[in-house]
Amino acid sequence: MKDTDKSELREQREQAVIMLFQKEFHESGEMQEQIELYCEYAEESVRSIAASLKNRIFDVFEKLGNIDSCLSEAISGWKLNRMSRMDLTILRLAVYEIFYDDSIPVKVSINEAVELAKKYGGESSPSFVNGVLAKVIKSNE
Repeated sequence: MKDTDKSELREQREQAVIMLFQKEFHESGEMQEQIELYCEYAEESVRSIAASLKNRIFDVFEKLGNIDSCLSEAISGWKLNRMSRMDLTILRLAVYEIFYDDSIPVKVSINEAVELAKKYGGESSPSFVNGVLAKVIKSNE
């Protein structure tokens, strides 16, 4: 994978987390419009990847039931609604990449999720995200 591909994927991943996070504050029926507005008024770097970004977001939404089920199994004793909304969003995207995007190595998905947790989460978010993803992978071996 070329460096430009990596940086574009990193940008797409970060923007995906931002858009997926919006789901926590909008009705499902509003998300199409929210994503369209976000892409329309975003910086040029986001507008240039808008089509692939939207495809990724809607694919995550489509698989959200399976993704959340997988996460629920990994965090036994916890409920998803008790988790930090940002940590949950980062985990959802990482689980999507691990199980539904063969173009991204699992280790890269985990590393990128931890980096996003460092940037957007709380103090304990990186270790929490890493631990949950380790359990997700172990339970699906």
